[in-house]
Amino acid sequence: MSFEAVKEFFSQYGMAERIQEFPVSSATVELAAQALNCAPERIAKTLSFKQKKADKNILIVAAGDAKIDNAKYKAAFGERALMLKTEEVESIIGHPVGGVCPFAINSDIEVYLDESLKRFESVFPACGNSNNAIELTIPELEKYTQYKQWIDVCKNWA
Repeated sequence: MSFEAVKEFFSQYGMAERIQEFPVSSATVELAAQALNCAPERIAKTLSFKQKKADKNILIVAAGDAKIDNAKYKAAFGERALMLKTEEVESIIGHPVGGVCPFAINSDIEVYLDESLKRFESVFPACGNSNNAIELTIPELEKYTQYKQWIDVCKNWA
């Protein structure tokens, strides 16, 4: 169902045919990079966080080689990074772990794009399940994620 929601989302823009489906898993950065035959850093991984102070949940889309920097995260959001538990992700975000993406998500989720993505012309986010992806330019990623803002909360990529 999650993949179908993403496919329907991209259909409204005439882009559903750009979704690539794989006969193998693309559930992790490494597996997605192998399936796409691209560098792992070009995988746009989507990370799910709970923000207790603001009583909300957010997604951060970052480059495949980037890691959350706890100090930067706390400076940006005023609290420490707390990832959603695996069993919470699908009900809160709308997609299962391995297919979490910033498209066709539950309406109360805010999306942030990490600066680590800006070094690429295009990146590959998942599309709702663990064996697909879509290649998007950075302007397309901005448009279709309806992101709140660019942030700098990652390390190990520069």
